[in-house]
Amino acid sequence: MPETEKPLFGHPWIFIRGVPSLNFLPPEGPLEVAFAGRSNVGKSSLINALVGQKGLARTSNTPGRTQELNYFVPDGYSGEGDDLPPMAIVDMPGYGYAQAPKEQVDKWTKLVFDYLRGRATLKRVYVLIDSRHGIKKNDEDVLTLLDKAAVSYQVVLTKTDKIKAPAVPKLLSETAEKIRKRPAAYPAVLSTSSEKGDGLDDLRQAIAETVGIANWK
Repeated sequence: MPETEKPLFGHPWIFIRGVPSLNFLPPEGPLEVAFAGRSNVGKSSLINALVGQKGLARTSNTPGRTQELNYFVPDGYSGEGDDLPPMAIVDMPGYGYAQAPKEQVDKWTKLVFDYLRGRATLKRVYVLIDSRHGIKKNDEDVLTLLDKAAVSYQVVLTKTDKIKAPAVPKLLSETAEKIRKRPAAYPAVLSTSSEKGDGLDDLRQAIAETVGIANWK
């Protein structure tokens, strides 16, 4: 299969760069989607499940470990000339980690929102919400900042295997109603379980459509 026809999900992805400040951002090239969420929302686990690689995004029992913008791309592209990967996934620092020093939190926040405001290749942010807790105050704050930055975002519920199955449709409906009037919110809310694999193909398809790739599996 030619390089350009490789499935988006279904062959290896690699970590290419951690970005502690905007000076370290890779040159704008492939379209990007970013994942945001509170520190214990299961972001790394979802990224790993999405691409089918357990060890790609680092998971930790210590919330707040991701302190940089971490870039992942499909393997098999040199990155030189026209041989660019079709897209990149950006794992953003988790927010709402109370034990981190304020100075560190402020630094992470500045990095994240400078990136959001200034990255032309960023197509969408997927904001992860723990289905056991719903949208909390710090989630609301992030959604408001995304609205202000005019960055398209879509809400994704995580850990739906941890709540009773009949509660999922109700939570999807309630969450969609909460974001209905937000100007930058994509109206459809997705539900996922990294552990059970539920909803992963829906998320893969949503990402592929966002970056304009037909062959995603």
